[in-house]
Amino acid sequence: MTTRPERQDDLPRRASVLVIGGGVIGCSVAYHLARAGVPDVVLLERRQITSGTTWHAAGLVGQLRTSINMTELARYTSELYLRLEAETGQATGYRRCGSISIATTGERLEELRRSASMAKVFGLEVNVFTPADIAARVPLLHTEDVLGGIHIPSDGYANAVDVTNALARGARSAGARIFEHLPVTAIRTAGGSATGVTTERGDIDADCVVLCTGMWTRALAASVGVNVPLHACEHYYALFESVAGLDSNFPVVRDYDACTYYKHDAGRLLVGAFEPEARPWGMDGIPEDFSFDEIAGSFEHFEPVLQQAMVRFPALESAGLSTFFCGPESFTPDVRYHLGQAPELDNCFVAAGLNSIGLQSAGGIGRVITEWIRRGHPPSDLWEVDVRRNHPFQRNRKYLGERVSESLGLLYATHFPYRQYDTARGVRRSPLHDRLRAIGACHGELAGWERPNWYAPEPGQARYEYSYGRQNWFEHSAAEHNAVRGRVGLFDLSSFAKFRFQGADAARVLNHVCANDVDVRPGRIVYTQWLNDRGGIEADLTVTRLAEDDFLIVTAAATEVRDFDWLRRHVPADARCVLTNVTSAMGVISIMGPNARELLQSLTPDDLSHEAFPFANSREIELGYAVVRASRITYVGELGWELYIPTEFTPGD
Repeated sequence: MTTRPERQDDLPRRASVLVIGGGVIGCSVAYHLARAGVPDVVLLERRQITSGTTWHAAGLVGQLRTSINMTELARYTSELYLRLEAETGQATGYRRCGSISIATTGERLEELRRSASMAKVFGLEVNVFTPADIAARVPLLHTEDVLGGIHIPSDGYANAVDVTNALARGARSAGARIFEHLPVTAIRTAGGSATGVTTERGDIDADCVVLCTGMWTRALAASVGVNVPLHACEHYYALFESVAGLDSNFPVVRDYDACTYYKHDAGRLLVGAFEPEARPWGMDGIPEDFSFDEIAGSFEHFEPVLQQAMVRFPALESAGLSTFFCGPESFTPDVRYHLGQAPELDNCFVAAGLNSIGLQSAGGIGRVITEWIRRGHPPSDLWEVDVRRNHPFQRNRKYLGERVSESLGLLYATHFPYRQYDTARGVRRSPLHDRLRAIGACHGELAGWERPNWYAPEPGQARYEYSYGRQNWFEHSAAEHNAVRGRVGLFDLSSFAKFRFQGADAARVLNHVCANDVDVRPGRIVYTQWLNDRGGIEADLTVTRLAEDDFLIVTAAATEVRDFDWLRRHVPADARCVLTNVTSAMGVISIMGPNARELLQSLTPDDLSHEAFPFANSREIELGYAVVRASRITYVGELGWELYIPTEFTPGD
């Protein structure tokens, strides 16, 4: 069924919160806002409820995620679906049949056992199964190569269309208004804030706009300067009918080593996959008229999955293949969805890029977005999905197309510690990158930066060999540790995020934001935190006073966007100061260890003695042909300096 349409002549001219997108995410956001008592909630859907990608969701509802907060959100979703039908009168098709994840390699078995331990800490019931346990629970399954697995009794599945309509019905009953067949043609802005939208039938003013537009979100957000890096990929599944021995108690089965999942679907067996090399879709944009549509896909691409499925479930060889389906799903560069307030535009929130876990995430997302909007801050630590973790370059379509072809498959890949991405590498490079690589640096990627994680004795040995055991780089890293502890070592820290904060009111504003006193004499370094109004830590960084009205702020590469946004939001409108991101303007070399002074002193005529250059001080020195900023600070427990060098001087000769 579809939800009852609103009268088109009742289109409001104002909303407190305007939700764009009528998939399961948008309807959950509207439901939770309305149920929380937020007045004048309006949802606009360009076509029809569920018509984007929700309608073809496989319907899995799992709960175990990679952190306790993400698990709590997934568990809340499961509990919501359990009561939603009784609450709204709309069937949801929700069934708690349990899930079984199997392992056919030792590494996968280790991962599942670790997951089971983690689940118990999170308060989630989980059972470690032997091959015999699995065979007894799923007689149809070929288990000769299975080493073990885990069973989560409270997992299950639901009908995504029915769940979405139930959420829409619940939202309407609580006062929200939902309009279908009404595309948003533009987001309206003024003074750096979202102020409403333009539709084919006129403008609607809003105090807050929430983008729940799925695979259309990147383009819509970009139209107002908001960065939401995601890209559509082809996602496949097949339906087999007349599967001998299949019954309604069949649990969801995940065979991660074969990249496949299986679920009961109205008397049929659904076989889906997250293959290692996915096929991006919509490189030239997502058609505006795409509605309840399939895409052609490639049977040849999916055929290896079907062949493995017939090995795992021999009964499929004699069953009938009733449906071969390919539809688009949006994926993100790090396989984590995008949630929260956009740093580029006030009063604009994002909930998109669900990486095929939209149904099992929708309830939790609706709840936390509602609390975020009402309170002005997230209800818990949601950094791993916070939209502020993204960097501007990540909206590049070439980058996205290459990265999501890998990230889709990472959902079911073995999650080894220290695993690195293979695609879209070399995006941001230090001026020293090539020289360090030539002497054996093994680079890892963070926020697009290629950073030396460790050094091999020979350049040809600089590669990761993934394992749950002792890492292949352990001895190399230990040698580096001992060198810094006993002698001296150099670190390339050019990826540090660096901001200049300048103006007559800069000291006053920073002292309000910082936990420590930064109103110190020029040349002093202050290590400090930025706190929120609940006493929580928002940032951990250093502030160096360069002059009476000039400060250098240095923070982590991963939090560059978040920290810049935090300070920007806390600068009073009448303050006389300017915040500038100068990350790319300088490289950073850290010299650390007992012999740091001896090494650096041999390269500069300036006095580096303790009396002349005490700890937590910063000043310019001559180095080679350059003038660089030397900051005496350390994070390794030994004597050290950080050298801030103009980018063009960083490579030296």
